[in-house]
This record gives sequence, structure tokens and C-alpha cells, in this order.
Amino acid sequence: MKRAILATWLLALILAAPVAAESRWPDRGWQVTPTSLAYDELLKALREAVEAEGMFVVTEAGPTEAAASRGVAIPGNRVLGVFRNDYAVRILRLSVPAMIEAPMRFYVTENDDGSATLSWKTPTHLLAPYVDTAGEELETVARELDILFAAIAQRVTESSD
Repeated sequence: MKRAILATWLLALILAAPVAAESRWPDRGWQVTPTSLAYDELLKALREAVEAEGMFVVTEAGPTEAAASRGVAIPGNRVLGVFRNDYAVRILRLSVPAMIEAPMRFYVTENDDGSATLSWKTPTHLLAPYVDTAGEELETVARELDILFAAIAQRVTESSD
């Protein structure tokens, strides 16, 4: 009986705890760009920048709205998968397994102060494990995608100035 009460009490404590996350980003393979934009503004600017650079948002996912529908408030959090078919074809011709990395993603997170951060794993980091078997041409594709992702981020940060 005491165990059941203790378990119930611990569960209630866990469920009542605020949702908080570690804000340290990995040292390698990531680009992290804090902005002065609010979460919704950053999402809008990112979608516009993706389109302006000739890429497409092909997937979108985030827990914020689903959590809210369950009565749980968490900071804004959304992942946008970005890609383009010509890159898919090029990568597939070089390495079928490497396509698991597509679409490549931007991550938008809301900060405690109301601003939002744009982050992403670089395409060269994502595709590096496949270069040994696929060859230098895959590395070339990855560097091209690095340039595109950086250009998208640059457009976003220019809109926050």
C-alpha cells in the first residue's frame, strides 16, 4: 500500500514538473543561430527564405501544438524538413543509404525570453558517413547543400535585424 502511494505521489510530482530542456547544443556538426525574432516570426521568415533559395519545405513536425491539446504547455518547437528533388536524384545515384538523411532539417526553438533560435545539422556532417563508400562527388553535393542551408539562415538572420 505504501509503495502504491509513493508511486502515485512520484508520478504526480513528475507530471506537475515544468517542461525544461538542456539548451547546450552539440559541438560538432551543428550550426546554431540565435535570433531576435519571436518563434512564429522565425518560422515565417524560415519558410520564406527556403522558398527564396529555391528549396522546399517537404516535412514539418513539432510537439508544441499536440502538447497544448493535452493541456501541457511547452516552448515552441518545430522541425522543418527541407530538400529539392534534383539533390535527391544526385544523392541516390551516389548512395542509396545516404538518402535516409533527406530531407535535411532546420530546427526552430523558442527561448525563455520570447526570441527563437534557428539550428541545423550541416549537410556535410549528415552525409559524412557515406562519403567513404560513395566517393568525393557526394562530398561535393554535401558542400553545395551547406552553402544553400547557410544562405537560408543568412536570409532569416537578415530579416531579424
